[in-house]
Amino acid sequence: MAKDRRQSEDYTGPLKRLLLGVLLMCLLGLFLLWRIDSPRVERFRASVVDRVVPNLDWAMAPVTGTVNLLRDFQSYQRIYRQNQELRRELQQMQAWKEAALQLEQENARLLDLNNVRLDPRLTYVTGVVTADSGSPFRQSVLLNVGARDGIVDGWAAMDGLGLVGRISGVGANSARVILLTDTSSRIPVTVQPSGQRALIQGDNTAAPPVDFLDDAGSVRPGDRVITSGDGGVFPAGLLVGRIAQDPGGRLRLRLAADYERLEFLRVLRDHAGVRIDDTGDLIAPETAPTAPTEPETPAEAAISTEDATDG
Repeated sequence: MAKDRRQSEDYTGPLKRLLLGVLLMCLLGLFLLWRIDSPRVERFRASVVDRVVPNLDWAMAPVTGTVNLLRDFQSYQRIYRQNQELRRELQQMQAWKEAALQLEQENARLLDLNNVRLDPRLTYVTGVVTADSGSPFRQSVLLNVGARDGIVDGWAAMDGLGLVGRISGVGANSARVILLTDTSSRIPVTVQPSGQRALIQGDNTAAPPVDFLDDAGSVRPGDRVITSGDGGVFPAGLLVGRIAQDPGGRLRLRLAADYERLEFLRVLRDHAGVRIDDTGDLIAPETAPTAPTEPETPAEAAISTEDATDG
């Protein structure tokens, strides 16, 4: 068996070399034939192509399919890259959209603040709401203005629609605003058009009750409520809200301020007028000083006495 295998290897090696040599000769002859520039050879080449190439479609089909597959894959890669770029651009556009919406909302709040009608004697400081207490027992917000801006405890704070609360606690760079809905809030108000005086007491709800009305029958839902200025708590004439009625029949206040979107607040500088603590200053006002008179001589005094006796 080992001898037969050795003999087959002895015949196989020369046969492979012979076939390889014949193949090289055929390829060389085909190359030379294809390089010859002659009309007869050209006609021969054309006839060979006409006969051989149409019959090789089945052999070229895998090559054509592979080429098309590579082209499709390259096209898919380009489409994938374009899709990724479009996704990034879309994310950037969404970020710009959010920024534009925030700027639009801030612009609307500032425009609302500018539209508030105030007494010309009142000046104000505009601050940004930086934090919300969020406590169910104490409702307040923080502003980024404080003592350095001249803020004083008790001053009123408004948004673009109505009264929000009052300053209660001032720091160097911040101030706390107690909202009207807080339980510690008490505001004297006037109901229009009836002119009824009342008191708004916060109860940690969005619609605080209206109490201490002299004639509740003259008040109707929808009546306008403004600050009365009583007690010097707030300046008079600031819009607070409108009268509403709950299912139990109790009168409540629908606040004009938008408590869901407190972004900017206007703190009103309420410089109180000069108070007269001494009633005598009012009853006996100051008069212009009179010139001092010279003392009478004894002779003049005697003459004046005689005149009085003759009369």
